[in-house]
Amino acid sequence: MKKILLSLSLLLAGYASNAQSWTQQASGFSEVSRGISEFSVVNASTVWALAYDGTATGNPDPQQFTKTTNGGTTWTPGSIDLGDPALAINNIIALDADNAWVSALVPADGNGVVFRTYDGGLNWIQQNPLGFQSTGESFLNGVHFFDENNGITYGDPANGEFEIYTTTDGGDSWTLVPAANIPNPLSGEYGYNGGNMFMGNTCFLVTNKGRILKSLDKGLTWTAYQAPVTDFGSAAQSARLSFSTATNGNMLKTITVGAGVSAVSTYTYYTTTDGGTTWSAGTSFTGLYRVLTYVPGTNTIVATSAVQASPGSAYSNDNGATWTTIDSGEQRGIAAFYDGSTGWCAGFSVDASTGGIFKFSGTLSNSSFNATKFTVSPNPSSSKVTISSPEVDSYTLRVMDITGKVVINKQLNGLENAVDVSNFSNGLYFFQINSGNMTETIKIIKN
Repeated sequence: MKKILLSLSLLLAGYASNAQSWTQQASGFSEVSRGISEFSVVNASTVWALAYDGTATGNPDPQQFTKTTNGGTTWTPGSIDLGDPALAINNIIALDADNAWVSALVPADGNGVVFRTYDGGLNWIQQNPLGFQSTGESFLNGVHFFDENNGITYGDPANGEFEIYTTTDGGDSWTLVPAANIPNPLSGEYGYNGGNMFMGNTCFLVTNKGRILKSLDKGLTWTAYQAPVTDFGSAAQSARLSFSTATNGNMLKTITVGAGVSAVSTYTYYTTTDGGTTWSAGTSFTGLYRVLTYVPGTNTIVATSAVQASPGSAYSNDNGATWTTIDSGEQRGIAAFYDGSTGWCAGFSVDASTGGIFKFSGTLSNSSFNATKFTVSPNPSSSKVTISSPEVDSYTLRVMDITGKVVINKQLNGLENAVDVSNFSNGLYFFQINSGNMTETIKIIKN
């Protein structure tokens, strides 16, 4: 049976009180030791989180989520009723407080399903009913949505090719990606239920052969690159990816010799500046905190512990070159950040009003770009301008006139975007671009 990549074993934790710290929040689950396996951060207010059973009794994970719409002041749990308690949910992706998707599968045979909610999790509707149904071959690894219309579901090879579907109508209909658009799988190659990354329109899927399947166009076409690892999820060798932009990322590789109490692990840290096409030579990683999570759009990484043997957390503002301790002696689980001052990490519930989630308090990185990341041209312009960036492919654009009136406020994805200014009155405009906790403002003249 294929393993789920990066499964966690978490313990209850308190919180620290230093300048950068974690403040305990109640996940809302009444069950003891209900953990969090994944966060889907929509913005600074709205976050969804997927539950798992942390009692270590071998029970199947529950079909449950919890959600906040006020930054974590209150979390409201809910059930994900898929009509079959045997289905194991392996990921969640949310767009707002109402719309979210989950993928789930039958562990015994890998057959998978995708469900969507339109009403904040009260009801769940199945989508893509014909996908991932080849018993003995199909194995659904996950679902992701880039916006309200465009999404992707992805899984192991079936009928000799990786099974990937895309949708352009919010999941009402799905199209199998042609085999010609995907690199052929290697002998015995398969993907994982975790460790996959999505940055803007760019997808990174990892395999048991140490390869990264990458798409720049929301899953329509793919390339494959060999990472400096033989397997992303085996007991002997594994690795975890993290990206802050479509190009800037890191990978922490673990090599383990022996088993049980005699097991000895060594860790190697790699970076990439071209989206995983090539990697640095690798340096020894001796830090205690080995689950690395970028603050989006920055060189800031938050490292949490996730296992009892390495408690605490730390951060780096220089892409992992140096580290500063946030806290020690406390266990911090999987983390997700919206910006340098807003993020969450996993814990365990004590009861409905105690424990389960920790929110970050403090500031991890500067609020502006260290160097210009965007160009807007031509400038001046009478019709259209193009916003381009070598590495940031997901950001919010606000365009204001000289009086401060906002004339455009929208989310953009992709390394290059055209903006129509033909209806603007002639004059000076300010293009304010926000990615994560970084802001850049560029002056544009409409003539």
